[in-house]
Amino acid sequence: MKKSSLWLSALGALGIAVALAGCGKTFYFAGRVLPPSGLRNRVMVAIQNASVATRGSLEILDGYYDIRYKFNDPNTTFSISGYSGALPITIQNMPEEQSGAIYGSGDGSLVLADYEKESSSGSQKGLTGLSSSVFITRNKAFMIAASQASHVLTVVDNGAPYVLNLPGVYRVSVNPGGSAALAFVQNSNYAYYPVKLNTSQTLSYSGGPSTWPKAAMDCEPQNAPGWCLFQAQSPDAVDSTGTSYGAPLVFDRPVKAVFSNDGGTAYVLNCGAECGGTASSISLLPVGPIIFTQNQGSGKLPSTGAIPSIAIPGGASNALIASSTMYIVGQQLLSDGLFTGNLTVVNLSNNTAGSAISISDGAPGAMSRIIQADDNTLWIGMTKCTNGERYAKGQSYGCLTVFDTSAGAVKMIEPYQGDATGIAAVETLHKVYVAEGGQVYVYTTTDGRALNNQYVTVTGTAWDVAYMDANSDANNTVY
Repeated sequence: MKKSSLWLSALGALGIAVALAGCGKTFYFAGRVLPPSGLRNRVMVAIQNASVATRGSLEILDGYYDIRYKFNDPNTTFSISGYSGALPITIQNMPEEQSGAIYGSGDGSLVLADYEKESSSGSQKGLTGLSSSVFITRNKAFMIAASQASHVLTVVDNGAPYVLNLPGVYRVSVNPGGSAALAFVQNSNYAYYPVKLNTSQTLSYSGGPSTWPKAAMDCEPQNAPGWCLFQAQSPDAVDSTGTSYGAPLVFDRPVKAVFSNDGGTAYVLNCGAECGGTASSISLLPVGPIIFTQNQGSGKLPSTGAIPSIAIPGGASNALIASSTMYIVGQQLLSDGLFTGNLTVVNLSNNTAGSAISISDGAPGAMSRIIQADDNTLWIGMTKCTNGERYAKGQSYGCLTVFDTSAGAVKMIEPYQGDATGIAAVETLHKVYVAEGGQVYVYTTTDGRALNNQYVTVTGTAWDVAYMDANSDANNTVY
């Protein structure tokens, strides 16, 4: 009986193995299928002008061995097949969904890369011209893009485009859940949010601007609108005493919003003096009223009271939230007319900001890169770091800062290699990949040391990088 049971068990195991082999799929973690390349630690590089005939390509590197080809076979390389975008500039990394959205600044294309198949099926439809900022929601249902040249905010709702007029719009922020968005106009003290209308609202607003709420900037199409764009602080908003307050008094050159872990608060970054305003801060905006699928539409935000703000001493143009801590990056204008880079740590439990910590300098108002990595490190990338105080005064300078979050201090500023335009944290392997000066560099998170990048250098200009096999979408330098 025992031998018979063993034989039956063996045959059963063999049957299962054959069945699995027949499926032709190997799963390596979180139910993800091993891709055609066979690589388990893939770093995708967005490359501009990869050849005379190719203005853009997406090359895949082996982030375990730090090579650009198959292990023990230098003649076999990997890339996202079917990609034809021009001058790729950003990668919206969504490893949980096994996809990435790559924006091409040369042709205005937003291309989805399938991480499982390592292929692309072409650009998404519905965008208007070139976008200065663009996002797609994780469920692929909505695309939201700012076109500064065309002065419009485009919302693509399940394939149907709505083009909302907003002169000067240049940046958008979308919450991770893909249910709320904020738009920002350059050199402005206003913030805006799009709302999808219900049937009754469509009927009410179909008479043109005179029938819209006071906060509505545009509703399209005007004869039967499906979406409207509202000013975040309505012109008819009043405080608890009934006193009207003006929207320009709340925000100070807002440029971006990051969202709390519970999804209830949008922290609007007020760039302040860095962007031609007065003072940098963050404004705490309730997300509930701006969720675009809930048909709010009144335009009053918030419904009562003023919008609270927290002063940020070192500038505020980018930020990252980790648990109950927010790391805010910005440039501070000095008395000599130059800017210097700073990091400000905010305790979100009591909404208090620490002192400004000196980091790499960068271009005022430019979108820096910031990402968490192994060994309690935060990596911050800047552009135009040679235009700041450090370079001008002969101090040590570079575009890449390593911050130790456990010690609350700068670990090092990496030597200058050029503009740091992309950072990817290769989790558990204690390294980061950086697109810096148009090339790919690799650093350890343990001590910030640069590793040999001879075998990951690419032909063309490397502009962004993404860790395709990250644990979560949080491993993203763009959101």
